[in-house]
Amino acid sequence: MITRKSPSELEKMRRSGLLVYEILHKLAEMVGEGITTHDLEVTAEKMMKDAGAKPAFKGYYVPAAGSRYPFVLCTSVNHEIIHGLPSNKRVLKKGDLVKIDTGVELNGYFGDSALSVPVGEVSDSLCKLMRVTQESLELAIAQARVGNRLFDISGTVEKHVVSNGFSIVREFVGHGIGTKLHEEPQVPNYVDRQHENPRLKEGMVLAIEPMVNEGKPGSKVLSDRWTAVTTDGKCSAHFEHVVAITANGPWVLTRP
Repeated sequence: MITRKSPSELEKMRRSGLLVYEILHKLAEMVGEGITTHDLEVTAEKMMKDAGAKPAFKGYYVPAAGSRYPFVLCTSVNHEIIHGLPSNKRVLKKGDLVKIDTGVELNGYFGDSALSVPVGEVSDSLCKLMRVTQESLELAIAQARVGNRLFDISGTVEKHVVSNGFSIVREFVGHGIGTKLHEEPQVPNYVDRQHENPRLKEGMVLAIEPMVNEGKPGSKVLSDRWTAVTTDGKCSAHFEHVVAITANGPWVLTRP
């Protein structure tokens, strides 16, 4: 069941989305040599508490992991794709690429967003990986219009990524969002006829999140049961926005 949101609900989701944007913007400014991913976690958790929001990720039960997620952030470095665990032992160094993913619940509605941040100067190949991943998200957002279908979003990401020589992570996808962090429909970053391909309607809200690998598309989960990494050890990039489908076109709720 895909839940469509009313204008008043979208306004509430907008407030959650802007808080997530504010947190990620602050964390991106902090990223630098010598900073730990735990430093980012502490700052994010304080910002959520000060805003009167609940962390969307901390305490979230995931059956595949068999436990509840223990942090407010996912911090995934280099070949880590998503769900990396913040740690005071993970010190960022020049040339790293850190993906920061977080979400909040504010007044009963969720916001969720992610970005990839370089640590100092990074290689040309990583610059291209970030650029193409972010471009694929923007192109996908442009397809989030009444009357289009879900695969217009999925296919747009896939076409742009593959045409630039990169690959799509297939094991993890975007999702609907609202009064729950994860709602229907699933939003794959590739066209898979086994997935539903619903018509996009006013009031639907989607978390669109391309996860793009520098090398092969394969992924595996580490022994910590959370961190997903590339199977070939090459880097991955990740960007995410929450997008409402309105009569006036796409409305990105997770940026000003």
